[in-house]
Amino acid sequence: MPDRSKLTFIIGGARSGKSAHAEILATTLPSPWIYIATAEAYDDEMRERIALHRLRRVDGWTTIDAPLNLAGALEALPDNQPVLVDCLTLWLTNHMLADHDVAAECRRLADVLSRPRGPWFVVSNEVGQGIVPDNALARRFRDDAGRLNQQVAAVADTVLLMVAGLPLKVK
Repeated sequence: MPDRSKLTFIIGGARSGKSAHAEILATTLPSPWIYIATAEAYDDEMRERIALHRLRRVDGWTTIDAPLNLAGALEALPDNQPVLVDCLTLWLTNHMLADHDVAAECRRLADVLSRPRGPWFVVSNEVGQGIVPDNALARRFRDDAGRLNQQVAAVADTVLLMVAGLPLKVK
């Protein structure tokens, strides 16, 4: 069972089982659980993904949408509440598309995550293990995501790498 007031960082590639595993970890704790969603439904494919995530969750979840102000959403939560954040790379994308100061936003988020007030589970994509992207925006995203993931891993109590649906404990 996950420790209380600890940050668990779950990272892995696309379709590695990150979100499902984070949900399993969170639901080992008493409900209610809070799901902080960072996705924005800009197209039909993303609306379908969001709907599938919602269908998979059992009763007892409260969803908070925080596509940009994730740090603020976390700061506003009650203490001792199991929280799942899904996912950091979508949150990062939202800030990049809004032309925000990504480095400042990442520092603010890492600071909040360094002080969990309950069992917090944070999901992110590992994007640095593939080829070097062929355009500047994609390279910037890969680099910013890598830096954000390093910041969060540094403050996390536990880091799990998901591979083919299997969690590997890294930290």
